[in-house]
Amino acid sequence: MNLLSKALITLLLISLTSVSYATPEQDKETFQSFYTERFPDISKADFGDGVYALDQDARDQWEAMNDFPPYEDSLEEGETLFNTPFTNGKSYASCFENDGENIRQHYPKFDSKRNMVVTLELAINECRTNNDEEPLPYKKGDIAKISAYMASTSEGSEINIATPTSKGELAAYEAGKQYFYSKRGQLNFSCANCHIQNVGRKARSETLSPALGHPTHFPVYRMKWESFGTLQRRFDSCNKQVRAEPLPGQSEAYRNLEYFMTYMSNGLPVNGPASRK
Repeated sequence: MNLLSKALITLLLISLTSVSYATPEQDKETFQSFYTERFPDISKADFGDGVYALDQDARDQWEAMNDFPPYEDSLEEGETLFNTPFTNGKSYASCFENDGENIRQHYPKFDSKRNMVVTLELAINECRTNNDEEPLPYKKGDIAKISAYMASTSEGSEINIATPTSKGELAAYEAGKQYFYSKRGQLNFSCANCHIQNVGRKARSETLSPALGHPTHFPVYRMKWESFGTLQRRFDSCNKQVRAEPLPGQSEAYRNLEYFMTYMSNGLPVNGPASRK
């Protein structure tokens, strides 16, 4: 790693971990500038492709795989589930603005009445319970298929999370930010250690992906999973890799982390659902 890269990392970590010195908007500008300066030949939008923005050989293989996307059947199932009426005759479309189409880019959002972050998957399950249906298990399965279908209707729309300004929004944002930069597990790693400090480097045989753009392509169909998984399922994988205890789906900590990370990717286009190996 050259001196410029080390300097950029140092400035980023100092800026983003100094809670009292930066607004969320300033955080976002610093966060995004780090990646565009660290990798000047990569367009900001392409960071949504994860490691495939950094590794051309891997990208070529990935693009070949996507000639026949492995998730097509699961995506069709998600569309069918989304359009299947509940027992009371209503549907998911009745719970969301714009009938649930082209809204992925606005989630997670902060519910000021309940003083909490609401992710798309949480909103899907609340739609079910509000219509006397049983909630679905989080992180994978039918809820990931439904979320993937909804994401597909937003493809190309830019992530547009409202800037946190209220006391509650700022508290949730700062909690998510703290989780991102806090070390955990037996290996004592944070999200930032892999996805900022060592971005583009190898961990065993895997290239470490940029945090910028992480939320744009979820739910993801991973070949190792043979199914869709939500962003919080990926959080579980990261926690397991550093030997930390995964958290329950839609826990406050995971929702706040998703809120922070998605806001950091504001302006990038939704390009999910996507496939990964």
